[in-house]
Amino acid sequence: MARGDQLGRQWKIIQTLISSRNGKSAAELAEGLDCNPRTVYRDLEALQVAGFPIYTERVDGKNLWSLLDTVKHQMPVPFSLTELMALYFGRDMLKVFKDTAFYESLESLLQKVKTTLPPESIKYLENVEQTLHLAIKPYKDYGRFKEILNRVTDAALNHNTIEIVYFTMSRKKETRRKVNPYRVWFFDGTFYLIGLCHMRNEVRIFALDRIKMLHQTRETFKVPEDFNLDDFMGSSFGVYQGPLIHIKVWFHPDVAGYIKEKIWHESQKIHQQDDGSIIFEAEVAGTDEIRFWIMTWGSKSEVLEPESLREEIRMEAEKMAKRYEGGVVAEERQRQGYGQSLDLPLQTG
Repeated sequence: MARGDQLGRQWKIIQTLISSRNGKSAAELAEGLDCNPRTVYRDLEALQVAGFPIYTERVDGKNLWSLLDTVKHQMPVPFSLTELMALYFGRDMLKVFKDTAFYESLESLLQKVKTTLPPESIKYLENVEQTLHLAIKPYKDYGRFKEILNRVTDAALNHNTIEIVYFTMSRKKETRRKVNPYRVWFFDGTFYLIGLCHMRNEVRIFALDRIKMLHQTRETFKVPEDFNLDDFMGSSFGVYQGPLIHIKVWFHPDVAGYIKEKIWHESQKIHQQDDGSIIFEAEVAGTDEIRFWIMTWGSKSEVLEPESLREEIRMEAEKMAKRYEGGVVAEERQRQGYGQSLDLPLQTG
């Protein structure tokens, strides 16, 4: 039996007993959990050993299990015991925000939650934490950008225009811009600012850690009523923006299952083939990000449409093959004179 299944059942048992006025029999609990009553008895015993004040009493010829009323009613409204436990446990999800004001505030809140939970609940949480763990990788060290993050958030809340010096990664160039910050958006381990760029006169996306200087002006703005973040980002495969392009990709049977089990894009359509392979279709904004994604599947994928994307990946594959044959790097090292140093004898003293 998987440990996670057992903890999941026990969690549901606690929720059921908290919401029950008169208690539940083992048979009723088993029916709700779709398991054998003997399994429920083992779970109830395990919860009692863990310190939960669960007891049983005979009522109308049935043994009913309940949780002591003192535990049920000591939770501050409007939170239930399990809601507070879930909030406390959820801090793992937000460790990516460590050293930012968000994480510090969350830690403060969770410490208050911890003091509210009864001792038996804390013991159970510690047991759960030894079994379940959530890791988010990759992520950036946002402690270094704490001030920028706080100031951008403040400007967005107060609808103040900001002046920034921004480093564009693709052009390796810094530019000075005025931006109306509409939203602060966290996606795939990175904080982004989405707002109206005065220089381009259109809504743009800026990675917060590439803002080199920020000044909050006294100018105010209004977010357009028709601006919707979900609509704005809807066609993107990730962050990049671009014209809508219809893509069609074939995936080998070895990886088809991995593709089918996730929603990669809101517009995706998956067509099952007789040999176990699949064809993945979607309407995406630009091809940069989806090109990287397709290439992560290596020879198990093949672009069918558009021809331009197919050609981009073919050329990239040729470059990769040449690099792994030692051509590109070896030639560059030889041109810069690095190769000779590898043959020099070791010197001491």
